[in-house]
Amino acid sequence: MDHGVTVAAKEFVTLNLSGGLFLIILGFLGGLISGFIGSGGAFVLTPGMMSLGAPAAVAVASNMCHKFPKALVGAYKRYKYGQVDLKLGLIMGISAIVGVEVGVEIQKFIYAQWGSAGSNLYVSVVFVVVLVTLGSYVLFDGLRRMKTGEATEVTSNLARRVQQLRLWPMVRFKTADATVSLWVTVPLGVATGMLAATIAVGGFIGVPGMIYVIGAPSLVASATELVIAFVMGLSGTLNWALSGFVDLRMVLLILLGSLVGVQLGAVGTTYVKDYMVKLVMSTVMLIVAVSRGVAIPTYLHELGIVQLAAPTVGLLKNVSFLVMCFALALGGVIIVGSMWKRKRELRVEAEAAVAAKTT
Repeated sequence: MDHGVTVAAKEFVTLNLSGGLFLIILGFLGGLISGFIGSGGAFVLTPGMMSLGAPAAVAVASNMCHKFPKALVGAYKRYKYGQVDLKLGLIMGISAIVGVEVGVEIQKFIYAQWGSAGSNLYVSVVFVVVLVTLGSYVLFDGLRRMKTGEATEVTSNLARRVQQLRLWPMVRFKTADATVSLWVTVPLGVATGMLAATIAVGGFIGVPGMIYVIGAPSLVASATELVIAFVMGLSGTLNWALSGFVDLRMVLLILLGSLVGVQLGAVGTTYVKDYMVKLVMSTVMLIVAVSRGVAIPTYLHELGIVQLAAPTVGLLKNVSFLVMCFALALGGVIIVGSMWKRKRELRVEAEAAVAAKTT
C-alpha cells in the first residue's frame, strides 16, 4: 500500500554550526548508550533531532538510516567478545522486516492526514507510554539485582514458562542458552520491527523481550539487538528513502559521532556487571520520557486542540530540549564512570593477586 506521501525539502531543518555540532555530540552519546545497552540509542536520537525542529517522520526515517551501519559496527565488536547470538538475531531480524513495513505505513498515513504536528504528537505519546512502562519495570529489576548482589542473572519466571512450551519447531540458541519455539521469536521480531519503523525504537521491545520472554542474559540480549537493528534498519531505510523522508545531512553528522561512541559503549560492557546495563537503560528511558512529555502540549497547540500563549510554547520547547540534553549527559557519565570504576577495581584485584603470589 502506498499513500504517495513525500516530504518537501522545506520540511527539513536548517542546520548551522551549532546544530551540526549538536548532532555530532548527539550521535556520540547515542552511540555510546546504544553500544552499551543495545537498544540502538534511537530513544535519544529521534527526540534529539525533533528538538532541532525536524518533523517526527523525518527524524524516525533519518534515525533508521543511520542505525544500520552503526549497528553493524557495534554487533561486530560485541561478536568478538562472544556476546552475540547470531541465530537469534537473524531470526528476529528477518521477522522484524515484516513489522518494519507495517510501521512505516502507519507513520506515512499519520503524516498524510495530520502533517508534522500529528506525526510529532503520535511519536511523542508512544515514546512516553513505552518509556515509562518499560523504564519503570527495568529500573525495578536492576535495583533489585543490585541490592541483592546477584552475581549471575536469574532467568525470569515468564521466560522459564515460555521455554517449557513445546510448540514445533523448537530452536536452540547457544549463546543465549535458551531453547524456545519459533512461534515465540517470530512475533517478538515482528513487534520489534513495527515499533522501530513507527518511532525508530525497536530495542524497547527487542531487548526486554529477549531478557524476560526468551531468557537471554542482559549482555547477550543487548548485543544481539544490534544484529536485529542492522537487518531492520536496512529494510526500513529503503522504504523511507523512497518516500523522501531521509535527511542525509543529519544521518552523516550523527554517524560521525555514533560510530566512535558505539565502539566505546561496546567495550564498556566488558567492564561492568549485568545490572548496570539495566540501570543505565531505565534511567535514560525515564528522563527522555519527561522530555517528550513536556513537548506534547506544544503539538496539541499546533493541531489547534489546545491554545497556548507563544511564550509558553517557547518555554516548553526549551525545557524539553534541556531535559533531553541532561538525559544524554547523564547516560554518558554513568557509562564512562562505571567503566572507569570497574577498571580500577580490576587493577586493584590484579595487584592484590600479584602481591599474594610474591608473599
